[in-house]
Amino acid sequence: MPLLFFPTPTARLAIVVSAGLSVAVAPHPAGALDQATLIASSGGERLLDRLTAGSLVIAAERDGVTDPQDILAAAQADYRRMVDLLYASGYYSGTVNIRIDGREAAEIPPLNPPTRISVAEIRVNPGPRFTFGRAEIGPLVTGSTPPEEFRAGQIARATVIADAADVAVDDWRAAGHPKVEIANQQVTANHPEQKLDARIGLAPGPVATFGTTTVQEGSAVRSTAIRRIAGVPEGTRYDPEDVAMAAQRLRRTGAFRSVALTEADLLNPDNSLDIGIAVVDEAPRRYGFGAEIATDAGLGLNGFWMHRNVMGGAERFRVEGRVDGIGTDRGGLNYGVSARFDRPAVYGPDTGFFAVLGVEQLDEEFFLNERAFAGIGVTRTFSDTLEGELGLQLEYARVTQRYLPALPDGSFPKRDFTLVTLPGALTWDRRDDILNPTEGFYLKAEATPFFDVDGSDHGGRLQFDARIYQALGESDRFVLAGRAQAGSVFGPDLLDIQPDLLFYSGGGGTVRGQPFQSLFVEQPGVRGIGGRSFVGFSGEVRAKVSERISLVGFADAGYIGAESLYDGSGEWHSGAGLGLRYDTTVGPIRLDVAGPVSGDTGDGVQIYIGIGQAF
Repeated sequence: MPLLFFPTPTARLAIVVSAGLSVAVAPHPAGALDQATLIASSGGERLLDRLTAGSLVIAAERDGVTDPQDILAAAQADYRRMVDLLYASGYYSGTVNIRIDGREAAEIPPLNPPTRISVAEIRVNPGPRFTFGRAEIGPLVTGSTPPEEFRAGQIARATVIADAADVAVDDWRAAGHPKVEIANQQVTANHPEQKLDARIGLAPGPVATFGTTTVQEGSAVRSTAIRRIAGVPEGTRYDPEDVAMAAQRLRRTGAFRSVALTEADLLNPDNSLDIGIAVVDEAPRRYGFGAEIATDAGLGLNGFWMHRNVMGGAERFRVEGRVDGIGTDRGGLNYGVSARFDRPAVYGPDTGFFAVLGVEQLDEEFFLNERAFAGIGVTRTFSDTLEGELGLQLEYARVTQRYLPALPDGSFPKRDFTLVTLPGALTWDRRDDILNPTEGFYLKAEATPFFDVDGSDHGGRLQFDARIYQALGESDRFVLAGRAQAGSVFGPDLLDIQPDLLFYSGGGGTVRGQPFQSLFVEQPGVRGIGGRSFVGFSGEVRAKVSERISLVGFADAGYIGAESLYDGSGEWHSGAGLGLRYDTTVGPIRLDVAGPVSGDTGDGVQIYIGIGQAF
């Protein structure tokens, strides 16, 4: 309901929420409160807003509560809530009166409520505002100081006292004292002087070390593996950050639905502190699928099956497959099957091992690549937002080089590639939501040196992807999203590089509105070969028009060059369009319609349908 502010004859502020004095979208149900009023005799509009927001009676009127017993219970609970809000704002001599149809709510027996309640009135007299006379807390950790608000002369908010105590306790815990306690506290209100004296004494207790880590039974993951993954550093000085990190490591495996770490109530005689771990297993198996369709690239399907605890040590085994290019006249079917095994906490709690194996076929317009690969590697988690990966991989590919002139028999030349690669990646992800981000950024850098087993065509491939998101206003109704991509292949000559290491531009992942992989390198006697350098830019404006539906305007641009580093000798093209998003629990369903803006690589409208934002 709307809030109506008006001054009373005595210059008091009042707030009235009343079906009789405002226009309502729908009338209250029969028996609901007709009027709920909150009047504060002083304190200003901010205090009035806090009291109104905290009142259960006002909430009952707004929500159309009809049960008199529920309304009475709300009124009787509001005494404590109003006093707490006054203390939190620095008022310690206030009074609160709550009347239900003229009767003081505190005097109405809870088990004998009225049969109907029409009017509720809350009158609050905050009284004078108090400031701190004394504000003392100690002992404190060397070098730490209380919050600035906890000083003599500052407004004596009760929340400031609690915050000062919490900060001091947290500081002692961070210094290795897990059993720090508030030994004594004295809070005295001097009403004549409108001062509040607060004194808090702390008992830090001894410095502790981590003792034994015990695991509660009931998990399909071995206790030894749980302790190894958690990585609580037994025998070292206690640090609450180590406890929080241990819990996060266990959650990161995906093997557990819930994770709880608890500290023993008492220290051991040697001042060590035992830590208990309790977990609830997630369902061990999971599968999923996805689909995407584009005018130029056809229909693509993908799916996966995963086991979260395949060997009893929270090892993850994932098999995935994909088929795309269905229904397109540009090339044939692309498909692939791969498997990956991950074992956490192999080389310390934050470093894991992985192995991969896969086969795929890329039947593109300008080449056919039949490829198999196998590799091993390590993953490293540096923080909740930063992680890296480094591998060693052997791959074999047979490439039909359709970008070269046909042989006399009408077939195209073929070439075999046997490469040893060292793929590495570093990902920094600060997005607020992976599926539908509105704030933050995402940075990924990939480097893949490759060595030709059969020759001397050694080199490397670099690729960068940067994304940033910014919501406008407080409601996230409008979101600006930007993306910049860059890639480079260096080493061999253009024709001596495996085609799927080269770059193309056009399509849903690069430039919407331009046909799929329509921008490439033009060379005499060669058609449709990718470039050794790529630069791409994308920008979107996302606007919510309802709880689930958003409209998107976007523009993309891409560059492909024969050189390894951008020098402007290649070609640019661009596209732009409009999109529609429908939010679901698995991410937004995406519909983009785009056309070319610049370049000579395509014309007409391109349509893209998929799950998830474009980036």
